[in-house]
Amino acid sequence: MADTEPARKLPHGGEQQVKMEIAGMIHGGESPYDIIYHVAQWLEHTSGEPGYAAYIEEQMRAVYGLALMHVRPMEDELRDVEARLVRISEAYQKPEFTEEEKKRIRFAMDLHKKNIVRLKELIARAKADGASTDFVKN
Repeated sequence: MADTEPARKLPHGGEQQVKMEIAGMIHGGESPYDIIYHVAQWLEHTSGEPGYAAYIEEQMRAVYGLALMHVRPMEDELRDVEARLVRISEAYQKPEFTEEEKKRIRFAMDLHKKNIVRLKELIARAKADGASTDFVKN
């Protein structure tokens, strides 16, 4: 009798390692958000495509955070916006900027502050609704 099923290539090396890491993350109770990002980082490294993991993270934040109201991606975005506001505020204090440049920096600071308020409200609403918190890491 001839075997009609095609031979399957067993994963080895890096592929096997990432499979074990994913299984470990699942068994460890890691969030799906972290697992997807981990795979995206591995794919970025393997494919030699710089920026792929950051692109995937940005897309997860856009879809799961703001669109589907998952708490974790919104909290991550909030931390990033707050950190940028700190850097912008520090830059504002430097004396080498012209008044016009300072005006643009103040505008950026105001936008970041509004975005922080908006994100905090969205996070509070999502937590109060108890909706879509499956990406929250315990």
